[in-house]
Amino acid sequence: MFRIISDSSCDIAPEIAKELDIEIIPYYASFDGENYIKEGVDVSVEDFYNQMVEKAGIFPKTSMPAIVDFMDAFERYAQNGDEVLCICLNSKFSGSYQGALTAKEEVLNEYPDMKIEVVDSEQATLLQGMFVREACALRDKGFSLEETVERLNKIRSTGRIFFTTNDLEYLRHGGRIGSAAVALSNMLNLKPLIIYIDKQLISGGIARGHLKALGTMIEQFKAHVKENDIDLSEYRVALARGYDTEDFNAFKQKVEEEFADVADKIEQWEVYHVGVTIGVHTGPYPTGIALLKRAI
Repeated sequence: MFRIISDSSCDIAPEIAKELDIEIIPYYASFDGENYIKEGVDVSVEDFYNQMVEKAGIFPKTSMPAIVDFMDAFERYAQNGDEVLCICLNSKFSGSYQGALTAKEEVLNEYPDMKIEVVDSEQATLLQGMFVREACALRDKGFSLEETVERLNKIRSTGRIFFTTNDLEYLRHGGRIGSAAVALSNMLNLKPLIIYIDKQLISGGIARGHLKALGTMIEQFKAHVKENDIDLSEYRVALARGYDTEDFNAFKQKVEEEFADVADKIEQWEVYHVGVTIGVHTGPYPTGIALLKRAI
């Protein structure tokens, strides 16, 4: 048996992390660029979104976990003689992976016989959460640390997220979209469709209005499943939500209706509350749908 650690970009809620018996190393967040607090420790996702809504026009920032945060966890498990699997956010998006590698090197200097595997999930937000859950499934089935890493590496490229957001100002502030595009989109009520694929974000087009964007997003997901002849019984499927619970519940119902004919192949629609790490870029209103192939 080995221990599993992930940075908080996996968007696994604290109570679920406890059930899964995993440790979450938090990202830091700040509304003023000076005072940073730990995601999920000093502030819940719900409270953070509430502040984003209340402080419209103020754009929060995040900072990756400190190297010492990883070191503290690694050393604690080393003292117990545990092996460790640490799963990090896509290294193209953050230095969390590199920070964990540095922490590993430091800890191995003192505990040279300890086994630590640091894995770049190549995923983000709910896809990273699904990836971590697959690691848990492998651990609970008795796979070794090495076997688990090998199987996880084989499924990384299968992850996809289709999502939209209701507020383009956060994308503009993060440098993902220009001011002119935001102004035009606001005037025409256009909403972006974004796809996460092969470790990067690409445009999935635009839609007129939020409801149209949600409908188009579902159709894009269905097209992906059909075009790639995907058997959903072999995949985890999940939905992402932000601040608006009522809007999300309607979206979830729509998704379940659209996939009613293959409901027997879907174990469950996992639900993830998009956390601080990604929420600072999408704003408080992200909605998405994702899938990732199972490792077993």
